[in-house]
Parts: sequence; C-alpha cells; structure tokens
Amino acid sequence: MNPEFKTIKTMVWLYCSKRHGEPLCLDCEELLEYARLRIEKCPFGAEKPTCENCTVHCYKPAMRERVKEVMRFSGPRMLTRHPVLALRHLIRSKLYSGRRSK
Repeated sequence: MNPEFKTIKTMVWLYCSKRHGEPLCLDCEELLEYARLRIEKCPFGAEKPTCENCTVHCYKPAMRERVKEVMRFSGPRMLTRHPVLALRHLIRSKLYSGRRSK
C-alpha cells in the first residue's frame, strides 16, 4: 500500500470515528476513495511527494478542503495514536520540501 494512502486512510478513519461516531460513514468513504484514485493516478508514481509539497494539485477544490479539514483534526492526534505513520509522513514531507527549494 502506498505510504501516502496509508496515512490518509488512517487520518480519515480517525476523523470519522471521532466526528461521526462510526468507523467510516458514506461521506468519509467517498473522500477516501477519491483520495485513493488521485494517489494511484499521481504522475510522480513511486517518487510521489506528500500532497502538501506537490507541484501538481490534482484534487478538486471541494475535495481538497475536505481533506484539509480531516488533516487539521487528525494530524495532531496521529502523533499519539499512530506515531510511526505520523513521523514517516513528517520526514517525507521535510525531505521533499528540502529538495524542492534547491
């Protein structure tokens, strides 16, 4: 499983379980499926940067806002609930942003 998808999947599950009271409601399932398709079709393939550092924003504006909402809620909670995933994501994000600024 793509590390970017694994992270967003965990974040959506965390968000939905806390905000909607179920593991994955229909709206969150739709968002997760959309994210999966976007990640699979990413032109960068295996070298895919984190979406935050990507030069190609492939999410529709409405979906991008939904993902941001999920990330704002789940991001801080990831460090205590899923520290390995959170740290890997932060490292990938920092590594890619360093390459981009050179």
